[in-house]
Amino acid sequence: MDGDREFDIVLFGCTGFVGGLTADYLSRRAPGSCRIALAGRDRAKLDGIAGRLKVDVGADVGVVVADVTDPGTLASLAARTVVLVTTVGPYTEYGLEVVRACVDAGTDYLDLAGEPLFVRDSIAKYHGPATRSGSRIVHSSGFDSVPSDLSVKILSEFARESGDGGLTDTTLVVRGIRGGFSGGTAASGLAHGRAMASSRRARAAARDPYTLSHCRTAEPELGPQPDGRIVPLAAVAPDLRGWAGGFFMGFHNTRIVRRSNTLTDWSYGRRFSYSEVMACPGGPASIVPSAVMAAGIRSMYSSVRFLGAMPESMTDAVMPRRGSGPGAASRSKGYFDFQTYATTSSGARYRTDFAMDGDPGYAATAVILGESALAMACDRDRLGQSGVVTPAVAMGDVLPQRLRAAGARINITRLD
Repeated sequence: MDGDREFDIVLFGCTGFVGGLTADYLSRRAPGSCRIALAGRDRAKLDGIAGRLKVDVGADVGVVVADVTDPGTLASLAARTVVLVTTVGPYTEYGLEVVRACVDAGTDYLDLAGEPLFVRDSIAKYHGPATRSGSRIVHSSGFDSVPSDLSVKILSEFARESGDGGLTDTTLVVRGIRGGFSGGTAASGLAHGRAMASSRRARAAARDPYTLSHCRTAEPELGPQPDGRIVPLAAVAPDLRGWAGGFFMGFHNTRIVRRSNTLTDWSYGRRFSYSEVMACPGGPASIVPSAVMAAGIRSMYSSVRFLGAMPESMTDAVMPRRGSGPGAASRSKGYFDFQTYATTSSGARYRTDFAMDGDPGYAATAVILGESALAMACDRDRLGQSGVVTPAVAMGDVLPQRLRAAGARINITRLD
C-alpha cells in the first residue's frame, strides 16, 4: 500500500447493484490497514452506505463525490487513491474517461467490463500511456473473465514446469451454472450493440478472435475459432459424454485469454487455440439443445446489433431497470463450475477445475472483484506489468490464492 495516496482502494459506483455488493464484501474482508472510500455523485447516498457499513461491520470508509461526466472530478478522484475500482457502466458509454484519469495519475484501475469493443478502444488509446505512467488498467475483473483467464494461466504454468511444453487445443467447458440477470448487465449489452451498429469496422472487430491483441500481425493463423461451436464432449475429453454448444460469454472471455497470451510473449504457446462451450445434459439427445445454443451464439452479433439500433425508449420498456438485480435468496442458490481441458505440444493432457458458490454475475463477482482490489492494493510487490493488461497478467501470481481463501475451488489435474 502507498502512503503517498489518501486511499488504497476507492470503489466508484457503490450505489449500483453489483457495486453495493462489492462494497459490502470489501468492508468485511479488507484488513484494518487498508484505507477504503466510496465514490459517486450523490453525497447523501454515499453517506448512507458508509453509515450502514459502520453499523453492520464496524468499517470506517471514506466518501468522495465524483461524477463520471465531469473529467475534473475524475482526475481528482484518481489522484487520491492507489487503486480505483469502477462498476459504473455501461463502460462503452462511461468507461474511457475513468481510464484516462487513472492513466494520467498513475493509478491502478479495475472494472467488470464484458464489452470487447470498449476494451479494444481502451487498449488502442491507453496501453502505451499506461505503460509509461506505471498504471495497470485491468478490465473484466469479475465473472467476466477471471475464471477463464486464471484457469488457462494456471494450467499453462503447471504444464511448462512439468516439462510438457506449451498449450495447443484448449477448451473451457461450463459443466454447470445458475444465475440471474440485472439491469446493469442489460444496459452493457445494449451499449455494446449500439457500438456494433455504428459501423462495419466495429462489427468486423467484434468478430475477430484476436481483436484485443496489441500485436495482431504476429498472431498465429490457426483457422476459424468460432464462438458458436457445437461439439461432442468426447472430442474435448474422452471421459466426457454428450454435447456442448457455445458459451454466451465466450465471445468476450476468449479474447481476454488470447490477450494474456500475447502480453506474455505467447507464453501459453504459439499454437495455442482457445474456445469456450457449455455442456448440455441428456446424453446423445443433448445434441438438440447444444445446436440451439450454438445457433443462438452465432446469431448473437446480429441480435445485439439489432437491439442496439433500437430507440432507447423501446429497449428501456422491455429490459430490467438499472440498479435492479436478483434478491439475496436467489443469489445464494447460484453457482458455476468450469473445467478447462488442454493438450500440450508434447501430447500431455491437463484439466483445471474452477468453481464457486453464489450467483456468478453478482455474489461471485463481488468476491472476485473485491479480492482483485485487495490484491492490487495489498500485494503490490507481486503484481505484473503495467499497461492495459488482463487479470491473469496483472494479478495471476496472487489472485488464485486469494480466491481459494475466499471459497473458490481451483485445482489442476494431469490426465495421462
